[in-house]
Amino acid sequence: MAEPDGYSKAWLKKYKTTGVPHFQSVAHLYCFNKKFSLYLPYIDSFMHRILLLLLFIPAQLRSQIFPKEGSKLNYRIIGFSFPQIKNAEKCRLEIATGNYNTEDSFRKNIISYIDCDSNKIIAEVPSFGGNYTWRVVYKAKKGTKNELHHFSTLTCPNVDTANIRLRIIQSTEKYKDAYVFLDCTEALYDMKGNPVWFFPGIGKTQYSTNTRDIKITRQGTITLIAADQVYEINYNGAVLWKGPNTGEISGDSIEHYHHEFTRLSNGHYMVLGNENVFMKLPFLREDNLHIATDEQIRKDSNNNYYQRMQFGTVIEYDETGKVVWSWKSSDYFEQSDIYSHTLPDGKYSIKDVHENSFYFDENNNNVYVSFRDISRIIKIKYPEGTVIAEYGNKFDSVNEDVNNDLFYGQHSLGISQDGYLYFFNNNDFKQTNNPKLTMMQEPVSETDSLKIIWQYDCSMEGMNDYEQNIFDQHKVNVGRLPTKNKSLKLRLTSGGNIIELPDHAVFASMSGYFGKVFIINPDKEILWSAVPEKKLKDNIWNTTPLYRASIILKREYLEKLIWNTEMKEK
Repeated sequence: MAEPDGYSKAWLKKYKTTGVPHFQSVAHLYCFNKKFSLYLPYIDSFMHRILLLLLFIPAQLRSQIFPKEGSKLNYRIIGFSFPQIKNAEKCRLEIATGNYNTEDSFRKNIISYIDCDSNKIIAEVPSFGGNYTWRVVYKAKKGTKNELHHFSTLTCPNVDTANIRLRIIQSTEKYKDAYVFLDCTEALYDMKGNPVWFFPGIGKTQYSTNTRDIKITRQGTITLIAADQVYEINYNGAVLWKGPNTGEISGDSIEHYHHEFTRLSNGHYMVLGNENVFMKLPFLREDNLHIATDEQIRKDSNNNYYQRMQFGTVIEYDETGKVVWSWKSSDYFEQSDIYSHTLPDGKYSIKDVHENSFYFDENNNNVYVSFRDISRIIKIKYPEGTVIAEYGNKFDSVNEDVNNDLFYGQHSLGISQDGYLYFFNNNDFKQTNNPKLTMMQEPVSETDSLKIIWQYDCSMEGMNDYEQNIFDQHKVNVGRLPTKNKSLKLRLTSGGNIIELPDHAVFASMSGYFGKVFIINPDKEILWSAVPEKKLKDNIWNTTPLYRASIILKREYLEKLIWNTEMKEK
C-alpha cells in the first residue's frame, strides 16, 4: 500500500500520540491511494477536531474582548482589551459615539483615536447615559481592523451634573491624577469634579442605598456599607464578598454593621457592629415612669430594673466569613466611669456612647476605637483584647456633657507615618467652634499625657451666599437656646474623616451642615478643595450632606481596580 504523498506509518503513529496531524496542503488530505479507507478513522477524528477548533477560536477571541459586547457600564473610565495579533506591535483604539454596524457611519462619528503598544488600554468616554462603538486597527498588518464592538454607559440621578455636582473651590496640579469617593453621592470623581463611576446598587434598581465608607482596598477592590450590610465589590459593582451578618457577636438576628468597614492587608475584613444589652440599674423611680410602655426598661421577678443600652463591637472575619477575632465595648464600659452617674429618676444618662470609627495599627498590633458621644478614644491590644490606654476626660457626674479640652465629638482616626495618633475633631462643644484636624503624640510614660503635635482649624471657606445666610441664621437661633438644651443645638459638623497621604499632606472631609473635601499640607496650605452640592428650586445650589470621603491617590491604583475586574470576568 502506497502512503499518501509521502506520509508514512510514522506519521500515523505520531498522530495517534499527539492528535495533531500536519499536512503540507489541503490536497494531502485527499491524496491517498485506493486503500485510503484505512485512514478514514483518522480523517474522521481530525475533521471533528478541526470543526471544534473553528468553533472554539472565535469564542476564545471574544472572551479576550472588553468591554463585552452590549455591556452596560456604571463608569466612564474603561479598560479596553482585545486579542493580540502576531507581529502587530502597534495598534490604535477608535471610539465613536452612537451604536453603529457599518464602516461609514462608524468613521463619521469617531471621537477618540488612541495609539497603544499592547493589547489593552484604558480610555475615558465623555458622558454617562450614552451609546458607544469601538474597534482596534492593527498598524503592522496593513491596517487590519477588528470588528465593531458596542457598549453603553448607564446613568443615575447622582451623576446628573445638572442637579448634583462637586464644585471645585481650589484646583490642583500635584494631585491631578487622583480620584475621590463621596458617600453622599455614591460616586467617584476626578480632581476637576467630573463623576467617572457610580455605585449601581446591589440587588435593586434604586441607586440611593444610604451608602457609607466607600474606599479602594490594597487588593484592588472596593469596600462599602450599604443598607446595613457590608460588601466588597469590583469596578462593575459585582459582589465579591459580603458580611455574614449572623448576629454571632451581637447576640441578635444581625450584627448591626455601621460606620466603618475595612479590608486588612492580610485579606481579612474588620467592621464595627452594635450590641444591645440590658444593664441593671441601682434604683429606679416609678412615679413618672410607665414601665409597661417603656421599651427601654425591663423588670425581672425580683423587682430589679434594667435599662436597654447600645454598645459597640469590632469584628474581624477571614475570607470565608468566619469570625477570627472580636471585641465588645460592653465588657469595658460595664466597669467604667460611665456608670458612676445616673439621672434623678435612676436611669443612666448615656444610653449610647456612639462608637463611630476604628483603626487597626497592624504594625504594632493595636486597635483604636473612637466613641463620639463621650469624646473618648480607647486603645486595645490585639489580639488579647485588653484596653491599654484611654484618651479623653473621665465622666463628670456634675455635668451631662463630657467636656474634653483636647477633642470633642471626634470621628475617624489613624496612626501617621511618624507614629502620631490623628483624627477628625468635630470640636462642637461650643457652637462657635470650627472642626479641627488633629495629630497627637501618645504618652510615652505613665506620668505623660497626650500632646498636640499638629492641628488645623477647618474653615467654612467655599460657602455660597445662600448657604452663608442660612448658616448665620442657624447660629443666631441656636445661640438663644439654654445651655441645658445641648441636644437641640445645631451640629455644624458631624462625621468627617481624615487620611494621611504618603507625602505627609492630609486628605479630609467635613460633614454635617457644611460638607467639604480638601487636601492640606503640613504647612497648612490648602492644595485642593471642593464642595458637593445639589440644586434646589430657583437654581440655588446647596451643600449635599456628606458623611465620609476617600481618595484614590494614583492613577495606577484605579487601573489595578479596572484590570482586576476584567481578570475575574474572563
